[in-house]
Amino acid sequence: MKATVLQGDCASLLDPQSAALGHVDLTFLDPPFNQDKGYNEWDDNLPEAQYWKWMGDVCKKIYHWTTSGGAIYFMQREKKTESVLRCLREAGWGFQNLIIWKKKTSAVPGMNRFGKHYQIIAFATKGERPQVFHRLRINPPLPVDYKYERENGLFVTDVWDDIRELTSGYFAGDEALRDAKGNRLHKQQAPIQLLLRIILSSTNPGDVVLDPFAGSGTTLVVSEQLGRQSIGIELDKINVKIIRERLSKKREADDISSLFKDYECTPNLDAIWGRAKSSSTGTSKQIGLFESNQGRV
Repeated sequence: MKATVLQGDCASLLDPQSAALGHVDLTFLDPPFNQDKGYNEWDDNLPEAQYWKWMGDVCKKIYHWTTSGGAIYFMQREKKTESVLRCLREAGWGFQNLIIWKKKTSAVPGMNRFGKHYQIIAFATKGERPQVFHRLRINPPLPVDYKYERENGLFVTDVWDDIRELTSGYFAGDEALRDAKGNRLHKQQAPIQLLLRIILSSTNPGDVVLDPFAGSGTTLVVSEQLGRQSIGIELDKINVKIIRERLSKKREADDISSLFKDYECTPNLDAIWGRAKSSSTGTSKQIGLFESNQGRV
């Protein structure tokens, strides 16, 4: 399936007055967290009111392009949960879940608070109910105090503690993109497993997935392998180059086929994954691409 990469500011490229987009079925929204990180082309230290006004505007524009029942997954720091939920609510989104992505490593605790050990991902839909939601089943290792083996796995809940983050050092593994000297190309790279779960849960083959802050392109890489169409918007020209190279040069570390077994307890998994030869959910949809002259690549 086709992946489209656009270079530019997502708020401008998503503006209904200056762009033409057919529809979006799912958005993964993982913006800069306004933590004064050293981005090449973005000020990550905006006044709080300005930052959340911007986020609210982005949420409204995504809502405009989203199909009825389409989904958004908005990832942020745990301390910004209230602001995330307010942004979504004021933009018209219907709240479904607050997902806790529990990390494998934790931050050093501060002097006056506990150490951080998770991020939040707010799952919401355009309307009260999702148009697509697959109840995935996984079969992680049994906790030490369990007496009996599971017969058919268990449903994915709103606590995701089985997906590792791409931290520095050992935990980043081969999946982390690096230059010839071994330096990370993108410090905030999202893991393949995270996007795999989100896309499998809320789309069918042929659906359109949007990532307005595409970063290193993980959303597009996973979407392509699952038979979904995708649109990635990225401000940083260097990151756009990274995404395009990652899409053109298939890396073994990006191959999702070995993760199929993680969901093998899920009914109809072949059709959801896009491996079925013929399926009512596998009909290709036509995607209307941006017709503005802003940053097409």
